[in-house]
Amino acid sequence: MTKLPVRVARWSAGHPWRAIAGWVLFVALCLGGGMAAGTNAATADDFRVGEAGRGEAMATEGGLQQRPVERVLITAKAGAGALDAGAANAAAGEIVDRMRKLPEVLSVAAPVRSADGTAVRVDVTMKGAELDGKNHVDPLLAQTAKVRAGYPGLRIAESGGPSISKDVQGQRGEDLSRTELIALPITLITLLIVFRSVAMATVPLLLALSAIAAAIGLSMLASHVFPDAGVGTNVILLIGLAVGVDYALFYLKREREERARSGGRLDTRALVELAAATSGHAVVVSGLAVAASSATLFLADDVIFSSIATGAILVSLVAVVGSLTVLPALLVKLGVRAERRAARRAERAAQRGETPAAKSRRTGAGRLTAAVLRITSRSPAATLAVAVLAMLALTAPLANLELTDIGRETYSRDLPAMDTWHRQNQAFPELKAMHQIVVRAEAGRADDVAGALRELERRAHADPQLAGLAELRTSPDRRITMLELRVPHFVSSAVAQDSLDRVREDHVPATVGRLPGVDIAVTGDVARYADYPEHQKGKLPLIIATLLLVTFVITVFAFRSVALGLVGVVLNLLSAGAALGLLVLVFQGTWAERLLDFDSTGSIGSRVPLFLFVILFGLSMDYQVFVISRIREAALRGASTRQAVLDGIGSSAGVVTSAAFVMVTVFASFIGLHLIEMKQFGFSLAVAVLLDAFVIRIMILPATMLLLGERSWWPSIGMRRAREQNPAAVVHPAAKVG
Repeated sequence: MTKLPVRVARWSAGHPWRAIAGWVLFVALCLGGGMAAGTNAATADDFRVGEAGRGEAMATEGGLQQRPVERVLITAKAGAGALDAGAANAAAGEIVDRMRKLPEVLSVAAPVRSADGTAVRVDVTMKGAELDGKNHVDPLLAQTAKVRAGYPGLRIAESGGPSISKDVQGQRGEDLSRTELIALPITLITLLIVFRSVAMATVPLLLALSAIAAAIGLSMLASHVFPDAGVGTNVILLIGLAVGVDYALFYLKREREERARSGGRLDTRALVELAAATSGHAVVVSGLAVAASSATLFLADDVIFSSIATGAILVSLVAVVGSLTVLPALLVKLGVRAERRAARRAERAAQRGETPAAKSRRTGAGRLTAAVLRITSRSPAATLAVAVLAMLALTAPLANLELTDIGRETYSRDLPAMDTWHRQNQAFPELKAMHQIVVRAEAGRADDVAGALRELERRAHADPQLAGLAELRTSPDRRITMLELRVPHFVSSAVAQDSLDRVREDHVPATVGRLPGVDIAVTGDVARYADYPEHQKGKLPLIIATLLLVTFVITVFAFRSVALGLVGVVLNLLSAGAALGLLVLVFQGTWAERLLDFDSTGSIGSRVPLFLFVILFGLSMDYQVFVISRIREAALRGASTRQAVLDGIGSSAGVVTSAAFVMVTVFASFIGLHLIEMKQFGFSLAVAVLLDAFVIRIMILPATMLLLGERSWWPSIGMRRAREQNPAAVVHPAAKVG
């Protein structure tokens, strides 16, 4: 694998303009091809999991599936006193008339007055699939606005799944734009500090942004195989900026180190080849690790995780391709310019009779890293014990982890549709959620099924956890019958969850469950909310086991060491566990609500732990491969394992710190988003990268390898040969650090 980066870099260095033009053409073709093909969005069928999903499929089979519904709420204006019944009825009548004329509308229900008389609502059912409603809701909102303008004394507003989705989508777009405005400048400033050159600092950013553009285009094409759940672009932005900058940073820093080490004896092309043989190899392994780790998400059998996996795989691989092709070409062009400037400076100095001072760049450990390494080298066992205990202490809150799906009630009330939605639920609590009992049987048994469901309805009327409102519907072919039971509680509430258990475990078995030869499933809002986390919990062990295996195999393959493979797995588990523990501590409690601007749900989004484990395992390989590659290089050159560890950690600490700062900036910018699940994603990844870069790679990894000594490389044949050729290296005395 080492030869491939060198061959590609050699060609790119020899034909820089061709390589640059080829990359630009590649990005343009990816983006153009994706835009031409369009995005294949996931449908409701793709989101179905568990019993709730089975029930939805049965309802759809009979034409009883949920459709997009908008509700127009009419109330008195704040401080205006009681609702004017006459004006409200007139406004409701006009809404009914206007909505029925729209081609997007399937049906309009008669106006309904709330029990306390403070509100009137009109339910409008739209045509098409439930998830498509947001794309066609604008005409309905326009008609509501016209009626509102005609009744200035009333408060008339519209809400529903389509309008809420539209508002949330718009808010998410604004949030992402704001994170880019934060992340990009900070990333550029960091790179300027690292390279002290505008040109060199711009290269990693341009590479990352172009890789993101290409990956977005490819993801559009890939969506025709793996439907897009609406999160693919977010993941590409999140992962692409981080790995794109990291890969370029590793490569550029190595080229600069080799340039400083050569003292002008090597030209730019030779330096690029050296960087390709070392950091280029590490970039390839890291990119494959991110891709392979992300691929385990396909095992979740979930369209959202499939979209995440597709985006992460594409952007990491595209970033690798860019690092191997266009980056060497850019380095050559920049290097040639630098050499010409240096030559001109030397010529002017010679004309003045001066000898130009050689610029030296410090490539060893910084003061803080040197201080930590001194402590670690003197007391590796104590350092390891303290660091591991600290990580385990951070992991401890994980024992109280509560996983739930993120309910609609967690969306920001700043959104007009959400503010109206909350007021609707206050006036009509029966709208908060519902259970749907779906039964499939032979058409001739439809009356028996209906009778059993009517009995279930009577039981529900006596259940204080249910609203007592119900509706029975039968498909045209009489094979599918569905009973809808209203639940006057939000889906995330314990009462709603208990009511689902009562329906599934008590009411259904006592009624329709007694009928032989029928298929029964309980679906609806509450069931969707409950079944999704259970589905994820069921898949989690398989995915984590596969992830551990993938990480182990890649590490063993990269370094020919089973010992390092096992160490890598344990360190990644420590890092992920500590990050999840902190996530639970912060987001399941209420103490950090004002600090991070969120309302605690007392739980963690069901997607977050799995996402964190998989993405973190992939990103951790960036640092692991880069750091251990440096250590292994020193060991193969004849240094003792002890000296190789200290030299490798010291020489890589600067670039790891810089790369970690960029990643943390990108991930932390997501904490400012309104969606609580995105906040949790950003927080957990930022914390995980911090711990991985500054505790795992600078304290725990070196302490472990110092304690293992030569056993760190077991059973590497290449390392044994190097030791046989340099027997003194095994007992090389410890060198001072700092």
